[in-house]
Amino acid sequence: MDDMSDLIQGWFDVRRFDNGVTMIGEPLHYEDVKSYLIEGDTDVAIIDTGMGVGDFAALVADLTDRAPIVLQSHAHFDHIGASSAYQRVLVHPSEAEDLALGYPNDRLRRWCEPGYLSGPLPAGFDVATASIEGVDWAMPLVGGDEIDLGGRIIEVFHTPGHSPGGLTFLDREARILFPGDAVYAGPMFAYREGSDPALYRDSLRLLAELAAIVDNIFPSHNRVPLTPDDVVAMHEAYEQVWAGREPDSREADHDVYDFGDFSFWLPPREG
Repeated sequence: MDDMSDLIQGWFDVRRFDNGVTMIGEPLHYEDVKSYLIEGDTDVAIIDTGMGVGDFAALVADLTDRAPIVLQSHAHFDHIGASSAYQRVLVHPSEAEDLALGYPNDRLRRWCEPGYLSGPLPAGFDVATASIEGVDWAMPLVGGDEIDLGGRIIEVFHTPGHSPGGLTFLDREARILFPGDAVYAGPMFAYREGSDPALYRDSLRLLAELAAIVDNIFPSHNRVPLTPDDVVAMHEAYEQVWAGREPDSREADHDVYDFGDFSFWLPPREG
């Protein structure tokens, strides 16, 4: 990012969209992770809490005077950074243990090395000591649940594949979808521990169906928003892979299927 003058704390990119949705991005890290504040009449929710770099909780407190409900799309480190600052945290049971463990300094600091950054870390962030505190009080959140924010219902869908407890959130009335890491512009991963390429196929099929009833998709990384056509294209591309399309490149631990604006990184194909 070339112009950092508008970044809050020198780290966060805050963008307000229609229908009470505020994006909190972290564009100076290669993950370019996004969290979202969703406002209802009586309550607010936060989808994920970032990387743990910068004072996320203080930023949210400037955006709303209500104590948020944290909805974890999943429990990977770049989505749980400030979750321990909140009392109401919900996560899929299959990732509750990961959330409770947090992320120690010896793992977090490697993600803060210069090669992952396109600008300085915020003032007061000490790479040598920083860690993400675990959350062992999280409540379960599963597909079929509904979060009532007062005049606004957030529907929950289980969309595993990238991770076992991946969740997607739908605001049916506002026609908005929040798919977490299930779809986004860029490399989509389903080859690491906890991933499942077959379940990922089912999730992409579901997301393509949900895309038909929304206008905007707010993913957890990179370009925002996506269009319904983007998600349908991702689903159709994955079906090509599933039908036997050859990878465009092979790495030691994954194959890469490149579709231009996005790609899939999957376990090496046998044979």
